[in-house]
Formats: sequence, structure tokens, C-alpha cells
Amino acid sequence: MKFGINFFPSFRAEDSTTADYYEQCLRLAARADELGYHSVKTVEHSFYDYGGHSPNPCVFLSAVAARTRRVRLFTGAVIPAFHHPAHLGGDLAMLDNMSRGRLDAGFGRAFLPKEFEVYGVPMSESRDRFEEAIGMIRRLWTEERVTAKGRFWTLEDVRLMPRVVQKPHPPVWIAAISTEESFVYAAKNGFHLMIVPYAGKPGQLQEFVKLYRRLFRQSNAGRSEQIQVAQFCYVAEKRDEAMAGFRRICKRYLETFADAVQSWQGKSSDQYPGYDKMVASILATTPERIIEQGGAFVGTPDDVVAQVNKCREQFGGDIEPSMQINFGGSSDAEAFRTLELVATKVMPRL
Repeated sequence: MKFGINFFPSFRAEDSTTADYYEQCLRLAARADELGYHSVKTVEHSFYDYGGHSPNPCVFLSAVAARTRRVRLFTGAVIPAFHHPAHLGGDLAMLDNMSRGRLDAGFGRAFLPKEFEVYGVPMSESRDRFEEAIGMIRRLWTEERVTAKGRFWTLEDVRLMPRVVQKPHPPVWIAAISTEESFVYAAKNGFHLMIVPYAGKPGQLQEFVKLYRRLFRQSNAGRSEQIQVAQFCYVAEKRDEAMAGFRRICKRYLETFADAVQSWQGKSSDQYPGYDKMVASILATTPERIIEQGGAFVGTPDDVVAQVNKCREQFGGDIEPSMQINFGGSSDAEAFRTLELVATKVMPRL
């Protein structure tokens, strides 16, 4: 079973400097590479303490590439709607070369109204921009020269440089939470899936994953779907210590998330059905509820083994947990303890 780590910054200035957070993350990534973790992932967000310390995943993952030899590098996720596809496709191709073919390209639609506002992109165009850009990027990666006229971007005899290392192109992943259309789009195009258990409606996400698996197998004969599950993770030898530590840093995560999703108040979009309810649910959640809903691996190594097995049962097959083990403000002792305990006392048993 594969395991990865997920760097999603969610801290205040009084918790850590941005530079110190990056430095800790890079040391964790290097150690994860040594310990046999499969992947390192980071997010694209802007303007908030929630994720905003990572506006460009390619920059961060290039630094990871220089410090590692084996681990896969996931963009989890870049936002095509906010970038010209030739520019984003080139950035990702550059990262694929810098890592000698270790890139997994994860794409997302974004969901924070403030980001759309600043970048001048109507939320009503979110899905169309998302799909058009990914289609153009795939062509730029696989075709020698591309001419394409879309609704938002036009390419005229473009040869993307550099060329990607992986053939026909790096694996493509789609971030999906609560919109069925995203799961269907990923499956029918042969893309892999990134999900967040605690953010979706209980029970609905499992049904969407079942649909995704079925449609993927129907549409992609001979290929196997892959699903990466974003999870919080805090492990200690004593359960009470793990719970107390997780509760402290998760509360800060939820505070920063609440700040960001407040921008949904008074807004709605047919591109994001049910997001008003999702936001209300997020604002009402607690660290304990996240664990109950299967969104966190917290406790002793034995506890975490049981939690991972439960997660596998929920989503009906092989998954790759992508674990957030440092939130910003996490001490070295906490973050490295979780990293080491998962590698030595959890991974060998699964």
C-alpha cells in the first residue's frame, strides 16, 4: 500500500514564519523519501492563511525534487482557470524534467470566491475553463505542434518547451469533493482521483467514488484507477497525547479555513451546487468530528492501522493516503514523530 505526505499550510504569523514552514517541509520531504513514502503533495491557494503560503506548487516541488531521488511529486492541485494553459503546461513540464519524470499533475477547479475575484475569472466559467485548459495541456505535452481555438484560449502552431519526460505525459489527477460531474469527467478521461473525506457530504462521497470506479473501468480497458485520499495525521505512542496534539493544530486549521470560506456568504454559483451547505458544515465542524467522519488518522500506531483499514473499506479498494502531518506551527518533534511512526509501525502492516 502506498502512503504520501501532503503539505497544506494553515497557520498564523504567530505560529511560524513562512520561511520556517518551508524549511521544515523540505526536511520532512527528504526524510519521507528515505523512509519509503510514495509521494509528496502541495496545494495552490492564495490570499488567506488557509493555503495561501503555497500559491505556486511547482516552485515548492522543484525544491523537493532537488532534495529527493525517488518520491513522486504531486501538484494537489494547480488551478488551470487561473493560468494560461501553455504557461502552466510549461511549468509542469519543467518540473517533470527537474525531477527526472517524477511528476504527477493534479488539477483542481478552486472554490474560494476571493481567488476568482482577484484573478478576474467568473465562477460561472469555472468548469469550462478547467476542462478546456486540461485538454490543451495534454495536447501540448503529447503533440509536436498544437493549433487549437477554444472559448478562452487560442494556440497557433505552438511547440511547448521543455518536452515532458514521461510518455505520453505525466499522470493526470483530478481533485473532486461534492460535484458528481467532476467524478464523471475524471473517470471518462482516464484521470486519477484526489478526494477529501471530511469535506464532502457523509455517504455521498462514497457513492461518487463507486460511480468513478465503475465508469473508469468501462472507459479505460486494461487500466486501473488510482485514488488518493487527503487525511490529517497525528501519531504518538500514547493516544491521549496524539489527541491533544491533533486537537490543538486542527483547531488552527479550522480557524483559517473558516476565514477563507466566509467569502461564500451571500454568494452562490450553479457551478458549485450545495457549496453553501458544505461551507456551513465546515464552520460547524470540530477536530473530533473530523476523526469520526474518517478524515483523520489520529492516535497510536495500532489506532492508525485500524483507521486506514476503515478508510479502505469506505472507498472500496486500493487508496493512497496523502497525510497532512505538519500544519504550520507543528514542532519538529511532532511532525517527525508522526512521519517515523507511520513508516516504521503502520506502513509495514498494510
